[in-house]
Order: sequence, then structure tokens, then C-alpha cells
Amino acid sequence: MSDILDILGTVLDLSKLGAIVRRRREALGLTQSRLAVMSGLSRQTLVGLEAGSLSDLGFNRVGQLLSVLGLDLEAPSRSACVRKGGLWMAAKNASVSYAREVPPDALGHVLVSGSVPEDYAAHLTHLLDEAPLALVVMAVEEAASKEGVSPRLVWRNLSRLARALGVHRQELWA
Repeated sequence: MSDILDILGTVLDLSKLGAIVRRRREALGLTQSRLAVMSGLSRQTLVGLEAGSLSDLGFNRVGQLLSVLGLDLEAPSRSACVRKGGLWMAAKNASVSYAREVPPDALGHVLVSGSVPEDYAAHLTHLLDEAPLALVVMAVEEAASKEGVSPRLVWRNLSRLARALGVHRQELWA
């Protein structure tokens, strides 16, 4: 029981949480502005959290922020993201309405290259418009890692793809 209290005490210490969020955001190649939009926080709140100057942040807001970053509330860790298989889950999500599935490796290549084969344009549109944000974050991170590129490059390509495909949630990817 004391282990659980120790973990929760660490997570609820906003200065420590802010450092975890900053490292994770930077590792994912996300700007503070983009993460703020994706998590439903103001940029000022995120800046305060990362700087350790925020005095209060509600439990639900912490949970939403960690979810977008692919971290668990119990013990924020990168290993949980790896175990989930972000590209596989994103490919399944993107293919849910289509007879032909986009393979996870093909989706990873699309995210890294920024070019969508015509066969998968509808899949990617669905992913960018409908998929849970944490799923897209995991797919971006995994694709960047597998292809040996910076997640920032993948986010830039994702933004271009969202504009080219005319997705409804373009502000998330801008």
C-alpha cells in the first residue's frame, strides 16, 4: 500500500509532473502549443506546469494530459507505450470502416514520408479525424523510431497531410 501512495505522491507533485511532461513532450517532438491544443489545456497552463510554477491542476486535466502523451497515471513510463503497439492500433483504427486494411508498416511509412498512396487516403483521413489523440501520438512516436527520424519531422508531415486531405480536425495537426 505504501508503494501506491509513494507513486501517487510523485505524480501529484506538480513540479515533478511538469518535468515528466516536458521530457515526454520534447521526446515526441511536440511544441507546447500543439500539446496544449491536443490536451485541452491552455498554453499558459502547460508552460506553468513545465516550469514548476503551477499551483493546481485538476485530476481530470492531469489524466487527459498524460493520456495524450501515452503515459499512465499510476507511474508515467515510456515502456507502457511500447507495449501497446501504437502503429498496429492506429492501423486497426484507420481500417475499421474499410474492407482493405492498411498494414502498420505502411502506415508508419506514410507518417514518415508524408505521402499517402491513393489506396490509403480514406484510412488516413479517418485516423486524423476520428482516432483518439493518444493513439496518433503513439503511432507518430513509433513510426519515427522505426524509420530513424525525429518525431518533429513526422508531426510536420502529419500537418501537411491533414491540410492536403482536408480533415476536420486540422487545428490539432497544424
